[in-house]
Amino acid sequence: MTDAADISAQRANGEARRASWDEYFMAIARVIATRATCDRKHVGAVIVRDRTILSTGYNGSIRGTPHCDDAGHMMEDGHCVRTIHAEINAVIQAAKNGTAIEGAAIYVTASPCWNCFKAIANAGLRRVVFGEFYRDDRIFDVARALDIELVHLADATMPEAR
Repeated sequence: MTDAADISAQRANGEARRASWDEYFMAIARVIATRATCDRKHVGAVIVRDRTILSTGYNGSIRGTPHCDDAGHMMEDGHCVRTIHAEINAVIQAAKNGTAIEGAAIYVTASPCWNCFKAIANAGLRRVVFGEFYRDDRIFDVARALDIELVHLADATMPEAR
């Protein structure tokens, strides 16, 4: 991945382009994912409205309880259920801090699972930008029916010089 100094040098030489807003916020979501505490999948999320960050979240255990990285996984049907997903943590953080998120967008490093998508829809988020496709294609039909925009940002890193 290109670091900020490399990008500045490339820009000075006219080689690098400026990141789009989607690329910018997805890059932030990728940094947020580095805080995740379940080594099965590191996911980060950032909720944004009017190009302003409202809330962030990463997948981790219930506050005050041991993390997967420390205590091991709590597996059910092939999934670790010890963690709260990044999207839900971002919505919870907004609620905890009294931040209205209706009409906002969420950037998440992996597409939302079905439960997270339901929470996103009920929270009133209108746009979901995701990096990798995770596993549940039910979100596509329901998003279309609810007029929630889904955007697959295939390469979620800062663009190299073109």
